[in-house]
Amino acid sequence: MSLLGFLVLLIIAALAGGIGQAIVGFSRGGCLAAIAVGFVGAYVGWWIAQTFHLPAFLVVNVDGQPFPIVWAIIGSALLAGVLHLFFGYSRPHRRSY
Repeated sequence: MSLLGFLVLLIIAALAGGIGQAIVGFSRGGCLAAIAVGFVGAYVGWWIAQTFHLPAFLVVNVDGQPFPIVWAIIGSALLAGVLHLFFGYSRPHRRSY
């Protein structure tokens, strides 16, 4: 894989992760967190599609590497939802007088 192809995959993963996080309403971290959620979400979504024999929608091939955008967004939303369950609780801030 070339450097340009890797950068394109990073951008697509960041967009998929950002959309998945926006669907759930959970956003911890910045662009690097969205990239990580996008890549892991792509694997989760692809695994769900393969397990239930669902078709792949909107697959982008970058340097011979397929990246299923729709399943990446769905997987990212599921992953962000699970992360929100574990890490989403925020304690009320104490006031110091």
